[in-house]
Parts: sequence; C-alpha cells; structure tokens
Amino acid sequence: MFLTFVVDLMRLFSKLVCFGVFSAVSMFLNTLTPKFYVALTGTSSLISGLILIFEWWYFRKYGTSFIEQVSVSHLRPLLGGVDNSSPNSSSSSSSNGDADSSRQSVSECKVWRNPLNLFRGAEYNRYTWVTGREPLTYYDMNLSAQDHQTFFTCDSDHLRPADAIMQKAWRERNPQARITAAHEALDLEEYFLCCATAHILLAEEEATTIVEAEKLFKQALKIGESCYRRSQQLQHHGAQYEAQHRRDTNVLVYIKRRLAMCSRKLGRTREAVKMMRDLMKEFPLLSMFNIHENLLESLLELQNYADVQAVLAKYDDISLPKSATICYTAALLKARAVSDKFSPEAASRRGLSTAEMNAVEAIHRAVEFNPHVPKYLLEMKSLILPPEHILKRGDSEAIAYTFFHLQHWKRVEGALNLLHCTWEGTFRMIPYPLEKGHLFYPYPVCTETADRELLPMFHEVSVYPKKELPFFILFTAGLCSFTAMLALLTHQFPELMGVFAKAFLSTLFAPLNFIMEKVESILPSSLWHQLTRI
Repeated sequence: MFLTFVVDLMRLFSKLVCFGVFSAVSMFLNTLTPKFYVALTGTSSLISGLILIFEWWYFRKYGTSFIEQVSVSHLRPLLGGVDNSSPNSSSSSSSNGDADSSRQSVSECKVWRNPLNLFRGAEYNRYTWVTGREPLTYYDMNLSAQDHQTFFTCDSDHLRPADAIMQKAWRERNPQARITAAHEALDLEEYFLCCATAHILLAEEEATTIVEAEKLFKQALKIGESCYRRSQQLQHHGAQYEAQHRRDTNVLVYIKRRLAMCSRKLGRTREAVKMMRDLMKEFPLLSMFNIHENLLESLLELQNYADVQAVLAKYDDISLPKSATICYTAALLKARAVSDKFSPEAASRRGLSTAEMNAVEAIHRAVEFNPHVPKYLLEMKSLILPPEHILKRGDSEAIAYTFFHLQHWKRVEGALNLLHCTWEGTFRMIPYPLEKGHLFYPYPVCTETADRELLPMFHEVSVYPKKELPFFILFTAGLCSFTAMLALLTHQFPELMGVFAKAFLSTLFAPLNFIMEKVESILPSSLWHQLTRI
C-alpha cells in the first residue's frame, strides 16, 4: 500500500509540474505582442544568413562544409564514433591505410614542370605590365626556384666565386636581387666566360623580348658546351667531378631546349624541330624535360601529321606516363580522318563507322585522362597564361595544353565540332570517377587543392567532378529564407500572423494536453481530491 501511494504521488507531482509549466508558457505567449515575433524572426533570419555566408565562403575556398568538418573531426570522437573494439588490429590497419593513402596522395599530386613554360621577362612580365595582374603564384615560383637549384647547382660551387654567387641568386625571392646577382657574377672578368647559369637567369628574367633572350642563350650555349666537354673528361675522377658533369649536362640540355623554343616563337619552326630532334638523340635518357611534347607542338604547327604519329607511336606507350598532350594529340589525329565529313544527324541515322568509332573512343580516352580540356578548347571557359608547373589531369595542365594547341584543333576542319558532340559521353561511361576509372586510374581527389596553389586568384579553377552543395548550406539557406519570410509577413500582417502563431502553438502542445488528460483519467480521483485540498 505504501509503495502504491509513493508511485501515485510521483505521478501527481509530474502532472503538477507539467501543468504549471504549461500554464506559465501559455500565459507568457498570450502576453507577447506582434513586435516580439517580428524581432524573433528577423534575428533568426539574420543569424542564419550570416551562417550561410560563412558556409558558402568556406565551401568555395576549401571545398567542404565547415560545420560538417567540425562535426566529423571533433564531435564524432566525443560521441563515440570511433570503434575501439579491437585496438591492436584497428590501429595497425588504420596506420597501414593512412600510409597507403598518403603514398597514393603524393603520387597523384606530383607537380611537373611545364615543358612549354613561357619566359618570365619576355612574356609573363609583359602581361603584368599591361594588365597589372600577376600570372604566377608564389607557390609556382618557389617550385621553379627549387628546380633551378637542382638543375644548375652542385656541391662544389663554393670553390668558384661566380658559381657561389649564382647559388645564392637562385635562392633569392626578389627578382631584381636575382638579376643583380647574375650581373655581379658576370662582372668577375676571369669568370665571364665560365658562368653559363648567369646568362640563363638574365635570358629568363631580364630580357624583355624573345630576340634578346635568344641572344643571351646563345652566349650561354658557348659557355655550356665548353664546360660540358671539360667535365665529361673528368667525370670518372671522383664523386665531385661526377656531380659537376651532371650539373653541366642539365645546363646544356636546358639551354638547347630554350633555344629551340625561341626559334619556335620567332617563326623558325623547322629549325626548332631539328634542334629538338638532335637534342633527343644526344641525350635520350633525360626524359624529365619532356622535350617530345615541345616536338609534338612544333610538328603540329608544320602540319607534319605523319611525324606526329611517329612520335606518338614511341611515347604513347602503356609503360610510359601519359599527359594531356599525348592523349589529346592522339585524339586529334584520329578525329582529323573523319571530322570534315562528320554529321551528328547522319551518324544517328546510320550509326558510326569504324573510323568514327575510333575517333570517338580516342576523344573519350583523352577526356577521361583530363576532363578540363574540352571546355577550354570549345572556348566555354576563358583562358589565362599557363603556369610554370602543372598537375597532370588537373586544370593547370588543361590550361597549358590549350594555350598552345587550340590553334591546331581549329586548323583541322570539323575537329572541334566532333569534340563538341562526343566529349560529354565520357561521363556516362564513368558515373563515379573518384571510385573507378575506365582506361586510367580513378580520378585523383587532390587536383583542386593543388591547382588552387598553382593558378592565380583571378582564375576560377575548374573542378571535376562537380561537388554537390553540402547539406548545411542548403539547410541554412532554407532556414534564412523561411525566417525572413516570417518576419516580413509578421511585420505586414501582425494580427493574422498572431492568430496563426497561436494556432500553431496549440497544435504543437496538443499531444501534451492529450497525455495530461490520460494521466488525469488514470490517477484515482480521491487521491487527486485529497492532494488538492492539501
């Protein structure tokens, strides 16, 4: 009996508490004026709007939602989102997985030097003078500085004053300081004919025209050939001499390649092709410069498609790394055979011929490798100056390829029309590009971040695949719009919105009223009567 009484007393107490809270809430809501509802909805709309603006900015900058990132990174572990059932196995598997993913990320996001990079003084700086914009990012120029230190310096440079000066010059961030250091190295009379790297720096950064750059590179070539022959004879005398010979080889190859590019830019394309062929025969193992891509572009300019096919047959091999130049040039050659007579209407009626099918498959292959290129080739997206470094399969590579090869696609009649009609079909073959590929590995997930570092701020980076808006951006947008609409309606129609608000609240509290009535019917009426008398 006592136990039953205690239970009944607890039920009654809970009922009284609920009844008292409900009565207080009802009294408070009845005393509110329409101005309160306007202020409430307006403040809610303002706060949700600020959250929406911040979420949108964070998503545009980092490609993810800030709220989702915080919830996954900080709140999920606190709520027990990590499974600790098998700590040893999970820790070992997670460490192995992290190591594999990090290795994959490093290999996917490797940045390559652009084989067709422009001259800073004669081309990039002229763009800055005209537009006031910087075409190169600090990250891109820093990578170039690291390349120059790798190619043009060695451990024994401190033994020669001019080379020691140039070793410091390649590390300088200020362009004017680098140019001053190069002149200082050349001012040493006994080293004027021994410092090819000083001429290289001046040709790259001080020369304001291609003609001036070519003149400086020719001076550097004489010095570079002399140093190369001298170090070639001494390369087997020790590790120091071998390092000097490796450095002199890099310097000579770089000078000859840039001279060939000067000839190409000055219209002497046949001369440029001969220089590139000779360079590839003389140094066949130096594939890091990707001289064959320079050769392909020059041969396309000459419309020597047979030689282009011969170069592709050598370098478009399954064992060699691919590039947009390789894939899209192969697609251009196959499109050239059918593009002048291609018609989408006729193809839909009779089907594709064998040659047309080969061309379409080549286009799909190229688009799968780099899906950013077609929009630039079809001039659906504005083009900028290419960076000095590119990320394969990324937007930076697409810009570098299109900048030099758009004219070759336009020269082939119907090639761009065939590309326009067929390139989007690639995405139907690969509905989930980040999970699986068709002819290549799945599309890397890190290209957007790397391209944002390589490309200037005024360029809108192309993103593939297109990211859907995070849930919290859509939620805050809906919340902001809804509360703003409520604030406006409450301000314009205060009495009507007051009626709606009371009706909404009564509907909201209807389940609570129903529960309280049920509790009241269950409790004994005598007990309720005794307690009310107390």
